[in-house]
Amino acid sequence: MHKPPALLTVEALSKNFGGHQAVDKVSFSLQGGAIGGLIGPNGAGKTTLFNCLTGFLQAASGRVLLDGVSLTGLPSCDVFAAGLARTFQIPRPFPEMSVLENVMVAPRGQLGELFWANWLRRGRVAAQERETLEAARYWLDFVGLSALEQQAARVLSGGQRKLLELARVMVSQPKIVLLDEPAAGVNPALLDQITDKVLSLNAKGITFLIIEHNMDLVASLCNPVMVMAQGQMLMQGPADSVLNDPRVVEAYLGSPV
Repeated sequence: MHKPPALLTVEALSKNFGGHQAVDKVSFSLQGGAIGGLIGPNGAGKTTLFNCLTGFLQAASGRVLLDGVSLTGLPSCDVFAAGLARTFQIPRPFPEMSVLENVMVAPRGQLGELFWANWLRRGRVAAQERETLEAARYWLDFVGLSALEQQAARVLSGGQRKLLELARVMVSQPKIVLLDEPAAGVNPALLDQITDKVLSLNAKGITFLIIEHNMDLVASLCNPVMVMAQGQMLMQGPADSVLNDPRVVEAYLGSPV
């Protein structure tokens, strides 16, 4: 059977900080519709890799392609506009803005951001704002935060902030979402809710790449699983074979099994 082209392709991506090679010629690909897992011990380079993929950091060398189009060297705003979105391990919503407003600011290219348009294209600006409001409320309902839409974002718990961040990402209609440790600091009930939402979105065709230390979550959710250690891609493959590989155990525990 012909294998479809990868949605995300990473070729020999490298990033160093002085003499420290945080990401060392990392290559992998992810098919559209997959939920990929990215694991490895602390300091392996996972978040630095995410930062390079999304334009928050510029890689020293290598290429990133989304649907065959190069994102290499683009600033994060243009990467986001191209359809590659991310969440953070520690969400940082605009604390004094309402939950609803936090979602409404996400879509790019809003006409109302242009001063002249508020005078010369007032009708179109109003129509676009109605569309954005409708989309924001749809995604808040999807993640279960509708009842809090008028509350300041600062009142949300850690898990609720991660749900808010997911809603804010989804309103931009991404092709792929990078999740940075969605289980970190989240109580079990909210983690189940986040997991359910990821599975539901994936069933609708959204591709995910997830950094996670919760191996039960990785085993139940992710395929393929990729393992980083000391800045390099150690191995990748199906979750069951990767998580039981002696090299992976050694990378986490620091000694052979």
